Amino acid sequence: VGKAVEAAKDAYRDWMATPVPVRSDYLLRAGLVLEQRKEELAELMTREMGKTLKESRGDVQEGIDFCFYMAGEGRRFFGHTMPSELANKFSMTVRHPIGVVGLITPWNFPIAIPIWKIAPMIVSGCTSVFKPAEDTPLLATLLVQVFEEVGLPPGVLNLVHGYGEEAGAPLVEHPDVRGISFTGSLDVGRMINETCGRLMKRCSLELGSKNVLIVMPDANLDLAVEAAAWGAFATSGQRCTATSRIVVHDDARKDFTEGLLERVSGMKVGSGLDPDVELAPVINEKQKQRILEYIEIGKQEGARVLTGGNELTGDGYDKGNFIAPTVFDDMTPAMRIAQEEIF
Repeated sequence: VGKAVEAAKDAYRDWMATPVPVRSDYLLRAGLVLEQRKEELAELMTREMGKTLKESRGDVQEGIDFCFYMAGEGRRFFGHTMPSELANKFSMTVRHPIGVVGLITPWNFPIAIPIWKIAPMIVSGCTSVFKPAEDTPLLATLLVQVFEEVGLPPGVLNLVHGYGEEAGAPLVEHPDVRGISFTGSLDVGRMINETCGRLMKRCSLELGSKNVLIVMPDANLDLAVEAAAWGAFATSGQRCTATSRIVVHDDARKDFTEGLLERVSGMKVGSGLDPDVELAPVINEKQKQRILEYIEIGKQEGARVLTGGNELTGDGYDKGNFIAPTVFDDMTPAMRIAQEEIF
């Protein structure tokens, strides 16, 4: 971490002085390379973190789109001029980079989320140290190699692999790192926020949540069922935006529940490389056990399992962390499964 921060600090002065449109051109070139390698990267993503190939293609496409978008922002790097209260004077604002920033990303969107952080950093004239999740080191390495391939100057983007304790924490606490952008869990985000507050650093956090889908009596129930199924089980539910609670009006409850159970019970579970699979394995053994633990908590608290609720084993499931798509009923707002993000 120390060597990476030093490299970023050394590169900062020249990079800061590079014209903004020139900086943004690197993003345009990177987006074009990602576009050429989309299928290769998507397949590697599915092999590394598990989600379906269709979703992996979407992940890479988000990265491509954002590279192109932020490349355009390089031509719109506007400040403001304002009337002055003094004669023969004018006031203006200009955008100025803050220095070295730390970028800490999760494993569920291993191309899209890093680019959401890297691209604005490049355009703004900052330099960075990028610490990806330990579960997806391959995609992070390949992404940084793309920026190397398009000629991004050495030291502007630096990659450090490691666990949070050995790499993430030293990055957050390093005195030469002026800002942190973190996407991940609420607990880790809280610690980062406290550290950045104590050290007077800029801090941007995208954390967990407990999202609700509300179904009203006049809803198109076919659409509502599909929205609930996709919202809950895409990326195997491993998204901070996943639908994890559904509140249904009494008038729609019976028909919606029947439709949802039919839709969920028909989901094919298996390898993300299979084009017919809708529900792929979760990321690792630890996450599988966490989910199974929450299922037991729900049962103990009095919620009723309508479908799923079990690990999948046997033929086709022996080389992955598979859990049947699970739907609970008879929940109350006080239950842990109604309050805590299960992911």
